[in-house]
Amino acid sequence: MRTALEVVFWVSAGLIVWTQVGYALALLALDWALPDRVKHADAAVPLHELPRLSLIVAAHDEERVIAAKVQNALALDYPRERLEVIVACDGCSDATAELARGAGADVVLELPRGGKIRAQDAAVEISRGEIVAFSDANALWEAGAARALAAAFEDPHVGYACGQVSFVNAADAGDGANQEGLYWRYELAVRARESRLSSITAGNGAIYATRRNSYIVVDPIMGHDLSLPFRIVKHGQRAVYVPGARASEKMVPSLAGEFARKRRMMSHTWPILLRGGMLSPRGYPPGYALMIVSHRLLRYLTPGLHAVALAANIALLALGGGPLYAVTLALQLGLLVAAAFAGVLSARPLLIARYYVLTTASPAAGLWDWLRHGTPASWEAAEGTR
Repeated sequence: MRTALEVVFWVSAGLIVWTQVGYALALLALDWALPDRVKHADAAVPLHELPRLSLIVAAHDEERVIAAKVQNALALDYPRERLEVIVACDGCSDATAELARGAGADVVLELPRGGKIRAQDAAVEISRGEIVAFSDANALWEAGAARALAAAFEDPHVGYACGQVSFVNAADAGDGANQEGLYWRYELAVRARESRLSSITAGNGAIYATRRNSYIVVDPIMGHDLSLPFRIVKHGQRAVYVPGARASEKMVPSLAGEFARKRRMMSHTWPILLRGGMLSPRGYPPGYALMIVSHRLLRYLTPGLHAVALAANIALLALGGGPLYAVTLALQLGLLVAAAFAGVLSARPLLIARYYVLTTASPAAGLWDWLRHGTPASWEAAEGTR
């Protein structure tokens, strides 16, 4: 029994270390070791002629930010005659539509509440661009972002391109300060290596685009961030990260708010994982399949892996496992204690521990929500991000 418990403990601990750290190090080593001829360039090639681009903003009661968003879109360094700005109002009960028209949007759709995905579908259907780009109402693009995204599609193998989003107005200190910015910088570094070696495994809602003829209609509870990249790969195209396409948006100010946001996101993630086709290897290149397992499946299974490792560790000590297992248990309990004390002491290491514990728990909470009452197609903006 002790041998079996040791196997369970070390496999669980090893998978946690692999998905959180080892995978990124392996990508870094591959990026360094493989010759350039087998990699994909980070930078897009220069455009000979800018394609028509439709920038779509799905909005639900966004009167506080929609005018600034439309003005930001119209100020992009992109020929006005080749840029179409579409605001798709998803059951808005405020002045979003009126303010979007007043700010100069080319098309404003007033739709019944059906969720963000269905609003985007409706906008794509009437769009005129060869490229359809998407953004959140609270995300502001840098002037060259649209050009950088469009340039990625000069490669005929690219079907999806995602830009870089940075978070602003975060509290850097104090009780409950969010550490999402730190995690996101790590995530983007991993994403850059995935893109160079194969394709990215997820995008973000602030800044991304597809070819219009590559756009895929998905279940309304399955957001684009996770469902589009792997589906594009299954269709024989690449999903790439374009760091030169930059946007910014407000960060959720508190860790409690960040946990709620990630919990909501994970309730949309599990349907994609379990019945949306992500786990089916059909259509994946072998290397990309390993990326999906390492960066997605194992990441979402991490709360369960932590629970199994902790239970096995306690059982091993009860069976006289020795000092090594006393150390591993102390490390696990130390993480939990540090997270608990972050509510009292606002030291950065404690806040990072608390961020890790809460965000690691969010997949389990999201799974519980989905299994208990399903996942609605619509949701409200996270508190403090507008």
